[in-house]
Amino acid sequence: MATRILGLLLMLLMSLDPAVVAGTDELPHSHVVPKAQQHKKYPRIVLYSVAWCPHCKEVKEYLTRNNIPFINKDVELDDQYMKELTETYKSTGVPVIVIGADKKVLKGFKKEEFEKALKEM
Repeated sequence: MATRILGLLLMLLMSLDPAVVAGTDELPHSHVVPKAQQHKKYPRIVLYSVAWCPHCKEVKEYLTRNNIPFINKDVELDDQYMKELTETYKSTGVPVIVIGADKKVLKGFKKEEFEKALKEM
């Protein structure tokens, strides 16, 4: 948590005008975007999960570690999410990962399969 806060503060500081931070207008401006500010675009990723599932935890940790944004839908906490999982995706098991606008649906998590699906998008 502390690392995440420090990272966010660093990104905020990097986005400020150097002249404002230093209190002078004489500093040159760089046109290079710092690596921390570069954002890779990903398709919409929705994860159907439950809190106690070790495979769901593995997916969440992978996505978080790789800075891949996702929407987590805990099917035990919301009946609508369970309905989506069972009716739309014909699954009673988790994790289920939906990439893009229903373009790719992965049941279970295999890193290689997930990365291949992302590249195809």
